[in-house]
Amino acid sequence: MAAPPCTDRHTPSPVTATARGLVELTIPVSRTVRVSGLLQRPGTAQVCLVLAPGAGAGMRHPFMSALSDELASREIATLRFEFPYMERRSRRPDPPTICHATVRAAVAAACQRLPQMPLLAGGKSFGGRMTSQAQAQQPLSEVRGLVFFGFPLHPAGRPSEERASHLADVKLPMLFLQGTRDALAQPTLLRSMLERLGERASVVWFEDADHSFHAPASSGITDRDIRLRMGEAIAVWARAVIERG
Repeated sequence: MAAPPCTDRHTPSPVTATARGLVELTIPVSRTVRVSGLLQRPGTAQVCLVLAPGAGAGMRHPFMSALSDELASREIATLRFEFPYMERRSRRPDPPTICHATVRAAVAAACQRLPQMPLLAGGKSFGGRMTSQAQAQQPLSEVRGLVFFGFPLHPAGRPSEERASHLADVKLPMLFLQGTRDALAQPTLLRSMLERLGERASVVWFEDADHSFHAPASSGITDRDIRLRMGEAIAVWARAVIERG
């Protein structure tokens, strides 16, 4: 599963070790903008997922933390990061160009810290879409595939496929993890879009899960059940992607 060294070279960012084996990073986006990052690398890691947060939550959100822990147990490292507006504690997302630059900076940081490790990229909702937009515009260095945790196909109550038009320009394998009750991705529309993407796209459906990957208590499905299945699906898919080269 070894990969050739990353080609991006950047000045090393300050790092601070934290509990649970996390390493805090400062990621330079531009000369004046820097964002925080969290690298979680189990000693047996075989691949790293650069993980962007959703619009309404940061890299320390319980979902992001629990997901990173689950992936670590499956030999998958993660590099979480903030977008600049999150650092400013603003509720208004940055323009796409700034978000795309932040994604690229985070991927470059992963290249720098883990130069021999295969990379994946993606994120929760908004973060996943910003990652795929960046990839569609210009391939992310050394990234082998994209993972989406609730791809936001359309605004709630306004079904459309417009937000996915750029995916036609993504030539990498893509894994979509989607809840069947996701108000931001009507299943019928999403299935239609995935069919057009062909073999590049794989999907795992989570029955009764909403956009936050919560299922009603009456379903008997817990958040932990969903995380375990997510971890297994990502590990199997990632292994296939890396072995395929």
